[in-house]
Amino acid sequence: MDRKFGCCTWIFGDAPLTVTAGHMRKAGLDGVELFGDVAGTDPVKAREILANEGLSVFSVTPGDADISHPDPAIRAKAIAYYDALMDWAKELGNPLISCHGQVTRIKPVTSQDEEDGLLIDATRQICDFAKKRGLAVVFEILNRYETHQVRTVEEGLAFLEAVGAENLKLLPDAYHMNIEEENPAAALLRGGDKIGLYHAADSNRAGVGEGHTDFAAQIRSLDQIAYAGPVIFEVNAPGPNPFTPDKGPGFRDIVEAQLEKSVRGFRALAN
Repeated sequence: MDRKFGCCTWIFGDAPLTVTAGHMRKAGLDGVELFGDVAGTDPVKAREILANEGLSVFSVTPGDADISHPDPAIRAKAIAYYDALMDWAKELGNPLISCHGQVTRIKPVTSQDEEDGLLIDATRQICDFAKKRGLAVVFEILNRYETHQVRTVEEGLAFLEAVGAENLKLLPDAYHMNIEEENPAAALLRGGDKIGLYHAADSNRAGVGEGHTDFAAQIRSLDQIAYAGPVIFEVNAPGPNPFTPDKGPGFRDIVEAQLEKSVRGFRALAN
């Protein structure tokens, strides 16, 4: 399969998109998952910058928005962000819209049951926003150090059923699966045609081949379920604080090298 490769733009930190796009082109990528900076990024200009480097917009990743918070005001603001994100994304073309809760909130404010219900309701609204614009949504499965909700493919499948939206699928990530799944390759098989997008980073969140993740097994699973979407790399330079990509001087060059190695490594394993 002639698979396409992209990366999340946030991994390059606060560099201008012109700089980030240059790094991604040199790494041999085909496209991007663009950070959903609704207030600060002109989507038409962003699409032009990326197109000039031969890059497509595969998907959009949201800024942190707590869509399951029990405070109605916090939750309403988060849901309103997603509504605005849909119009912003539409100007980029028709990318997939990634959705998740507030990263770093790892326990409920009230109760797990209440907040799980709020997450279902909010995601249903977000899918409705997307449907009106002809867009599809993928819910990203995170790990226990980033969320208290939806941490495995099995939980994700139950979540899809509860939301009941035809334009909603799952986004599993090799790095998160390394923490949460007993067998990541088997989890991908369970996800089957409900997987709408796939993220990749090795077990240490570096490039493919830098850790102990069995990517060959995951690629076989992706082929078996006929996953035809892109592989989105979400790697980080080594260093503390997983919630910032900036690990010090030269980190963008390290990320570029990891991306280039990931493209080569993934292609080699797939052949």
